[in-house]
Amino acid sequence: MSIKHYIYGVSLSLCLFAANTYAETNNKPVTNNIYYGGDIITMEGKQLNYAEAVVTHQDKIVYVGDKEKALTYANDTSKVIDLKGKTMMPGFVEPHVHPLIASIMLPNEIIAPYDWVLPHTVKKGVQDHDSYLKAVTKSVNENANKDEVYFIWGYHQLWHGELNRDILNNISKDKPIAIIHRSFHEIFLNDAAISKLGIKKSDFANNPQVYWEKGHFYEGGWFALVPMMASELLAPKKYLQGLAMMSELVEKNGITTIGEPGFPSSSFDTEYTLLKQEMDTKPPFDIFLIPNGTQLYGMKGSNENALTFMNSLPEKYNTSNIQFLPKQVKLFADGAIYSQLMQMKDGYIDGHKGEWITPLALFQQQLDFYWDRDFKIHTHANGDLGIQEVMGFVSKAQKRTPRKDHRFTLHHMGYFDDTQAQQVADLQIDASVNPYYLWALADKYAEHGLGKERGENLVRMKSLTDRGVHLSFHSDFSMAPMEPLTLAWTAVNRITSQGSKFSQAQRLDMYTAMKAITIGAARVLSQEHKIGSIKKGKTANFTILAENPFKVEPIALKDIDIITTVFRGTLSKPLH
Repeated sequence: MSIKHYIYGVSLSLCLFAANTYAETNNKPVTNNIYYGGDIITMEGKQLNYAEAVVTHQDKIVYVGDKEKALTYANDTSKVIDLKGKTMMPGFVEPHVHPLIASIMLPNEIIAPYDWVLPHTVKKGVQDHDSYLKAVTKSVNENANKDEVYFIWGYHQLWHGELNRDILNNISKDKPIAIIHRSFHEIFLNDAAISKLGIKKSDFANNPQVYWEKGHFYEGGWFALVPMMASELLAPKKYLQGLAMMSELVEKNGITTIGEPGFPSSSFDTEYTLLKQEMDTKPPFDIFLIPNGTQLYGMKGSNENALTFMNSLPEKYNTSNIQFLPKQVKLFADGAIYSQLMQMKDGYIDGHKGEWITPLALFQQQLDFYWDRDFKIHTHANGDLGIQEVMGFVSKAQKRTPRKDHRFTLHHMGYFDDTQAQQVADLQIDASVNPYYLWALADKYAEHGLGKERGENLVRMKSLTDRGVHLSFHSDFSMAPMEPLTLAWTAVNRITSQGSKFSQAQRLDMYTAMKAITIGAARVLSQEHKIGSIKKGKTANFTILAENPFKVEPIALKDIDIITTVFRGTLSKPLH
């Protein structure tokens, strides 16, 4: 070894030792963090890029590059962090989750077709009618009481068979039972629950999406019912428990930013107050909220009143970690894919019909209203007919009032074909999709409802990326686990819950999939200039993994351990 290299090595060691020792013993706050010693993946550019080191100052990235220069940023309050072979990526971004769903689902009962991993337990799935009713009966007998509605989430007719008011009455006549469908777009009530909620048939006289005799409220019926049972759904103690559990899942799965397209769902004041109470505990993530144009239309009585309310939100309600996104709105087109109520061009093989959450005439009116006011519009659309109708309205709006970089975003996109993928590209529409539909639904839907051709080709992501469409992934929690790596795993493998390998030509490469949970997901929230990649000037949000996603077999992607996150420059928990 040359004297020059020897001296450099000694100097480097002393620098690292001094910086670490001082930061650990001095009471001054650490202002510079220097990360090195692992695979640092920037997610900048069109192909995989690594950096030797990253320097952060407080909550910002100030340098990305080689280690030697990074170490020149060290000072007496620096902390030099050796990744010791671990992988650091941009903090994962989850652009479409629902805190209300999390708050209802997580602290209450879960009986679903597949296992659900909670922060401290696993809820085992059941997959047939008798097992489902047995599990519901046991849960009601052990946990329900006469004084409050007992919510159970996870029912799906294709696994669990028929459900109605009479069946629930047979389980209990005096304990209020509410079975929330796996889609979170439907609910079944027994007599005791109907009585407890104080609702009557005449309340829904003009609503075609209520089957009163069966105690069944779906799509528009569900949307109408939710505000009427807000006091039960949003019971503060249990709701806050659910939000705390949600925060645990967010951190556990490497997420540093979440978004909710569609706030509020039932009661603005209650939902916001409880959400703020949780966010005031300073969990290591930010939340961005997009107003629910569909629900606010009903709550405020008109699009104009809804708009006035939306425009007031950022100034009145933004905090350090809750941000209402200005000039963005969420609308709803067709029904839920989990309910098989999305609108399909060729219908369903069993003859049942899809549903529109928003009647098409009203949907077009709302889309035009916000389009003409230069809003970024997010739209829930699942079936190929639902997607087609939405694209038709966008095309007309663009011809009437041309806009550049409108970033209209279709959310979910359960089924569409290549012709429609090209139309999405031609209209410069962005796509935020849920890859998990394929894993959870493809086998069953190939047999029931859609048939083999459509069922095996859910969420054709490569058809979109081949045409240059901006793509992101979301869980729509709880429509999928809040696990970005699981979403990416589904996209690169296209393997179902039964081990079937469907539509393998639609598999994505690893880089495209990882973009969809980082920089692509940040774009959904119009935050790609601040988060989603490791670049000088951006927020210092990172996810640290036990292994490099680009160096494991694709089948192992979802099993990579999340070690910790860095949120605004601060490690959420010790690295070693």
